[in-house]
Amino acid sequence: MPEHKVLQVIVDPERCQGHNRCKALAPRLFELDALGHARAVGDGMVPPGLEDKARLAEANCPEFAIKVAQA
Repeated sequence: MPEHKVLQVIVDPERCQGHNRCKALAPRLFELDALGHARAVGDGMVPPGLEDKARLAEANCPEFAIKVAQA
């Protein structure tokens, strides 16, 4: 059985411009602040089954503000 890799999403607040593509693509992984800028939900840990959504959000961020890293 393949080993499950735990992933974490990290949002760089200096880069985020509030396009909200991440929230649209992966609403369980991202939330918005009062100005519409994204941040990871909780500690950013990606629940099993949402790894593809995390990578999709990372690939679609026009500001390259999202990083998906192995935790």
